[in-house]
Amino acid sequence: MSEQRGFTLWFTGLSGAGKTALAKLVEQELRARHLRVERLDGDIVRQSLTRDLGFSKEDRDANIERVTFVAKLLTRNGVAVLCSFISPYRARRAKSRQEIGEFIEVFVECPVEECARRDVKGLYEKAFAGEIPNFTGVSDPYEEPDNAEIVIHTAEETPEESLDRVIAYLEEQGYIPSKT
Repeated sequence: MSEQRGFTLWFTGLSGAGKTALAKLVEQELRARHLRVERLDGDIVRQSLTRDLGFSKEDRDANIERVTFVAKLLTRNGVAVLCSFISPYRARRAKSRQEIGEFIEVFVECPVEECARRDVKGLYEKAFAGEIPNFTGVSDPYEEPDNAEIVIHTAEETPEESLDRVIAYLEEQGYIPSKT
């Protein structure tokens, strides 16, 4: 078996855009191909690695800085790393790209209205009512990527279509072997 190439797929987008759902589908596909995969998700990481951080710009940057460190270590050790984080700031994502090296930005684009419609936790409703300060896309900015390698439009395509586009990119760029 040939050596697996490490890389980080960085899923960025608004809360409810479909980052985690898509990352889970990619994880299943890569595992089915017997590849080493680790999925780092915003909600899970905030319960352990970054539970001491809040949601100020400084804390959000520190959160992504820590995740970047973990992703860099896994990537250089031949693991496919799937990071699902709102990561709203372009400059911090650029630093993550620079540190990790094998970094593929996946912009999971979805209009805020659709994200709010999908929201099972009621976070957007609270944010629109002013009950949640610093809520990305409502009362705090989200800086869309300028040059994401992959742009997914979850309001317009099925999860399977999104998955197929991500996998096709990984195959075309030589990150994963083509399915035979």
